[in-house]
Amino acid sequence: MTRYWAAIFLIVSGLGGAQALAEDYPTRTITMIVPFAVGGPADITGRIVADIFSRRLGRSVVVENVNGAGGTIGAQRVARATPDGYTILFGHMSTNALAPAFYPKLGYDPQKDFEPVGLAAEYPELLVVRKDFPAKNLREFVAYAKANADKLNVGHAGVGSISYIGCLLLNSAIGIKPTLVPFTGTAPVLNAMLAGEIDYECDPVLGTLSQVQTGAVRALAIAARHRSPMLPEVPTSHEQGLGEFDIAVKYAVFAPAGTPKPVIDKLAAALDAGLEEDAIRKRLAELGANSIEPARRGPRPLAELVKSEAARLIPILQAAANK
Repeated sequence: MTRYWAAIFLIVSGLGGAQALAEDYPTRTITMIVPFAVGGPADITGRIVADIFSRRLGRSVVVENVNGAGGTIGAQRVARATPDGYTILFGHMSTNALAPAFYPKLGYDPQKDFEPVGLAAEYPELLVVRKDFPAKNLREFVAYAKANADKLNVGHAGVGSISYIGCLLLNSAIGIKPTLVPFTGTAPVLNAMLAGEIDYECDPVLGTLSQVQTGAVRALAIAARHRSPMLPEVPTSHEQGLGEFDIAVKYAVFAPAGTPKPVIDKLAAALDAGLEEDAIRKRLAELGANSIEPARRGPRPLAELVKSEAARLIPILQAAANK
């Protein structure tokens, strides 16, 4: 009986400690790891989310860019961090669902080593080509790519990055294997395209929005069922007969596994409240993001999204990468 009551005491004490932690949290600066380069879509969106947390939680949130290996270096750092809510990850479905398709020795388990906090933003991907590329629409692109695959250079932000995944799906749907050229982020990819060194890339709307609007590059298709309000003249992949090219970047917040539930709940509530702010909704819409309706926010919907995206895309990506 002594052991029984001791165990009960430990459980109750643990619950009380977790509750006390939630009431006090945060008491110091939070570090949010963005596992991609400064200036890219993840960094821009991550800083918006960091501002939400800072204002809603009343503590500074420092954004730290830990780039490399398609975002997995930064993600691994968070997976190994102390689970106290002071180191969190601003990742997406590549780092937290799809990475096993490309990295057999990943160093972390996307579904076991993190606590989901909530989905923050969703950007459909664009197929963007250099401004003097011969094709003027997706059908012409497919025909040209099939005839000239060995001459094409595709830029991406590293194996496993969303730009890599997007064009891997596109190339697989077309049945081509062009040259894949890695960069340290999507911003350098865009610079290479502007210099004429890269023929095309697949990037979130945010990544090339201003360049598409000014005509510095051309968007041939948005990889979605619905057109983007920011680029209403760009037809979708479904409209142009290539529905297999359907992918959106889903940015989300994660914490290390074992982070107390009250802390997760506090982070999730802050993010949810921030996404309801008119200024935040307007800013994300201006960047080309889809609205994250309340039913898709919070830990549980994010956990379900991670599982469903892994089940849907990992088999396709593994097959495409191994062709």
